[in-house]
Amino acid sequence: MDVPKKNKTFKAFNDEKKLIYKSKHFLLELYRCDYEKLNDESFLRCTLNNAAKLANATILNLISNKFEPQGVTAIALLAESHLSIHTWPEAHYSAVDIFTCGQNMKPDISCQYLIQALMAEEHLLRVINRNPPLEIHNQVRKII
Repeated sequence: MDVPKKNKTFKAFNDEKKLIYKSKHFLLELYRCDYEKLNDESFLRCTLNNAAKLANATILNLISNKFEPQGVTAIALLAESHLSIHTWPEAHYSAVDIFTCGQNMKPDISCQYLIQALMAEEHLLRVINRNPPLEIHNQVRKII
């Protein structure tokens, strides 16, 4: 494996005219959530499933893990990317990651649903525009 030299410069894609921003990456932090909901693996699996459906996502798989003494991680693998949640019930905190690609996705609706479902009293949402190459924007992948 070749390691790049320190002085080597990398060419970044920097042509704003060619960027479409069809892919979005939502980072949602939920504060002062309900402890019981954050610690209930079954509830979180159902909630993640509902959030994905509300976003018009195609769910391929859903996995989760319950930690001791508390906390849950759940991930929905989507045809359009992924939706994940990590909870720290003892801090009444949850971190949600929603990466979507496709023109019919509605991750903002998923965010609102999760805020309400987990009874978050405060939240912080950051949205990152992702810039895949133009040639993949109109691709339709088949699920096999």
